[in-house]
Amino acid sequence: MTKPATAVAPAREPAHAPVPDPARVPAPDPARASVLRPAHAPVPAHHPDPVLDVVVPVYDEEADLEPSVRRLHAHLRATFPYPFRITVADNASTDGTPRIAARLAAELREVEWLRLAEKGRGRALRAAWSRSPAPVLAYMDVDLSTDLTALLPLVAPLISGHSDIAIGTRLAPGARVVRGPRREFVSRCYNALLRSTLAVGFSDAQCGFKAVRRETAERLLPLVRDGEWFFDTELLVIAERAGLRIHEVPVDWVDDPDSRVDLVATALADLRGIARLGRALTRGTLRPADLHPAGGAPPAGLAGQLWRFAAVGAVSTLGHLLLYAALRPAAGAQAANALALLVCAVANTAANRRLTFGLRGRGGALRHQARGLVVFLLGLALTSGSLAALHHAAPGAAPATELAVIVTAGLTATALRFLLLRGWVFGVRPSRRTAGGSAS
Repeated sequence: MTKPATAVAPAREPAHAPVPDPARVPAPDPARASVLRPAHAPVPAHHPDPVLDVVVPVYDEEADLEPSVRRLHAHLRATFPYPFRITVADNASTDGTPRIAARLAAELREVEWLRLAEKGRGRALRAAWSRSPAPVLAYMDVDLSTDLTALLPLVAPLISGHSDIAIGTRLAPGARVVRGPRREFVSRCYNALLRSTLAVGFSDAQCGFKAVRRETAERLLPLVRDGEWFFDTELLVIAERAGLRIHEVPVDWVDDPDSRVDLVATALADLRGIARLGRALTRGTLRPADLHPAGGAPPAGLAGQLWRFAAVGAVSTLGHLLLYAALRPAAGAQAANALALLVCAVANTAANRRLTFGLRGRGGALRHQARGLVVFLLGLALTSGSLAALHHAAPGAAPATELAVIVTAGLTATALRFLLLRGWVFGVRPSRRTAGGSAS
């Protein structure tokens, strides 16, 4: 039998609590209230149907399926205070997986089995989540690499209505991870690539431990095209661009040494997915802002940021050239270039901070300028190196040739500058994290 729901008694007011004077209570600000209210209504304490549906996608997992499902089932029975369901989503397995899944579904009342004709984790999650009536939908890898004590912290903000999506992260402070250097390197490189190209704020896209509110899934799934490993990343990028709340939980995670994931093929597929998603966002064929709930403003889209960055860059480039031309006779080519670039870099960082990325106030301004100066040094190295190469090849080059070389080097540095500004200098970082589970 499923463990019955546990009602939490509301806190009582003190017996002689003072009654506030309505005349002195300020009227609520509707705009502030719309931003601060929970994303969803909380799930009632007494819920007759499953509140949580944990999907376990599998393909040829006859060895791990039964012990993992029984362990997960026992954990939920012992610790989860709501009705739950476990859905085994079989991705066209060819071994004994379907037979084991069917037997588990017949024996355990909370376990169901879903058979798919095609492979692909994304297809399995789409099919299972689309047919589930549970208010909170989750999934985890069959090897249970993530410690199960993190499951309740993962889904709690979704049950309460605070957040739209919750993800486990192996790359945030507080996470404890045991895995080989190769997988660690690949994971960190992949997430760094996401931050630099798509300017994501979440820290770990591919951890197989996520949950989502059902109404959020219903809005996001029609926009997600990938049916395999990139499904997670695409779902999170669209959700973040729509301004939805993504809650992160640092987890304890132990690598499965028997993992059969083809890292090279998966990495290439992810790169194609990043390129496709970036093109769709830039061209406006994908509009996550349409999903944004009332009462807030979604982050600026990539296309708008590119236009504003280009406008700021054009003004900065003109200012750089004018300053260089004015300083060149007295200071020499290298000093004039460095001084002009420094002045324009400070102004450029401030302008992009406010106009391109919409940051206001003094919070983080010094940090942004410090990081902007690092980007400046990279630009200085490119332009100064180009000038040095020109002078080495043609010592008597005319000033017009020097300007042409600087412009060419500047254009090369511009793309790098935008990526660094977007993903590092002004990159948004997750601000809501919950303590992870205890060590295994």
